[in-house]
Formats: sequence, structure tokens, C-alpha cells
Amino acid sequence: MKTLILYATKNGAAHEIAQRIASQIDDADVHDLKNSIPSLDGYDCIIIGSSVYAGMVRKEAKAFAEKNAATLCDKRLGVFISGLDENKANEYFTANFPSEILQAAKAAYFLGGIFDPKKAGFFGRLIMKAVAKQTEYTDSLDDAKIKQFAKAVVA
Repeated sequence: MKTLILYATKNGAAHEIAQRIASQIDDADVHDLKNSIPSLDGYDCIIIGSSVYAGMVRKEAKAFAEKNAATLCDKRLGVFISGLDENKANEYFTANFPSEILQAAKAAYFLGGIFDPKKAGFFGRLIMKAVAKQTEYTDSLDDAKIKQFAKAVVA
């Protein structure tokens, strides 16, 4: 089964997750949604993922999911989000992805996130400090959940 993993990221966490998912799946291609995307026709399975900021996934992920919902629902489908507040995962999924995609998905997982103050920029650091009380480097990527997600999508 040929798998396409598409991701949208701001500071690299969703890219890292996409790479880790690909390492669990035979015959997987990984593409940034900001770049050209191959035809979906050549793939049996599609995985879409994005980082979440202020409750919103990256605009590239949201637009792609909305534009291609019918095609995606005809494939084996997985959806993941990356962030630091897992308590709002259901809210993030329903606010950002069409309901038909979430219903068709074999798996929809929150897979953790990374906050790197060096990559965040001044306003990013300010927001993280004020809202999440986060000032230090944090990596909450969950390798066990990443493996579980990959298995759930392709099994």
C-alpha cells in the first residue's frame, strides 16, 4: 500500500512527526503542504497533519482538507495534529477539519509538540509565556502514540 504523508508546520514539529510516521510505514512519501503535492491518485493511503497555534491548524492543511475532502474520504485516511495542549484535541479536530474527513479517518491523533524558544520569535515567546506559562524548550512528541497512529492508519 502506497502512503502519502502531508504536513503543515510553523517551526518543524509536524515535519518531525511526519518523518517518524514515515519510518513506521513501508512505501511512504512525505510532503510539505507549502510545496507541490503529487497527485493523490497514486496513493492508497493519505495522512494529513498540522501544528496547532491558538486553536487553529495551519491554513495549508485546512484548505487542502476542505478542497480534497471527497477524494480523501475515498482513501484510507489518517489525521494528526501537533501541539502542547492535548486537553483540547477534540476541539482542535472539530474546529479545523470537515466532519466527513474525521468520520472517514481510520485514526485522528494528537501526537504532542515541540516548543523551541529559539525558533519561536519574539511574539511567539511572549504568547507562550503568557498563555501556556512556557519559556523553556519542550518536546512532548510521543513515539508510542506515533507508532500506534501509524499502525491504526495502515492496518
